[in-house]
Amino acid sequence: MAVEQPEIDIAPFIDHSLLTITATPEELSKFSTEADKFRFPSVCVYPCYVKQVVDLLHSKNQTVCTVINFPTGTTTSKTKLYEALEAVDNGASELDVMVNLTHIKTGQTNQLHREIAEICEETGKTVKAILEMALLTEEEKRLVTEVLMDAGVAFIVTNTGWYGGATVADVKLLKEITKANVGIKAAGGIKTYEQAANLILAGATRLGTSRGIELLKSQNSKARSHN
Repeated sequence: MAVEQPEIDIAPFIDHSLLTITATPEELSKFSTEADKFRFPSVCVYPCYVKQVVDLLHSKNQTVCTVINFPTGTTTSKTKLYEALEAVDNGASELDVMVNLTHIKTGQTNQLHREIAEICEETGKTVKAILEMALLTEEEKRLVTEVLMDAGVAFIVTNTGWYGGATVADVKLLKEITKANVGIKAAGGIKTYEQAANLILAGATRLGTSRGIELLKSQNSKARSHN
């Protein structure tokens, strides 16, 4: 007999993300209001929107996060650091930094370590390193996670969503490697409440999604059907 999945309140896990390149001030305002209304812990926007969202969420409980060199990770280390420092100056307190996958593929782990460690040290903020796990072998996933933890990141992020989405298998692998020493953010392609809940059960401590409201509606509908 199938075991019914336990109900999970996913709201405390959601990084409410608005990473569309055509976002308007009105959309940003609505997005910020939603984050506060549903008590999401964090909002994630492009760097050019950080200042506006910080102002909109002034005195609220949400953390403002931004992406650095998203989605490719292929600018120079100096450029990434400058972008990160400017984001912090504008009020961001979490930085989702895209990792340069070439450094992994070519064995340049020292360069990767230096780049990420410098951002962690210079900004003093929560750094979440974004991988693209769909493009990595298991050996590469293990290696890069160890390097990033040693560099000082607070979270490993599974995907950008551009080349595949978060999977339960990848989250379980990260949980095994990290041993709860850093957080795990599952991101990319999270479309249903069941998928979100399964990722949390697998070990995800954050969920990066633009569908937070839809997922909560599905959660509430599921809860009502059980009452």
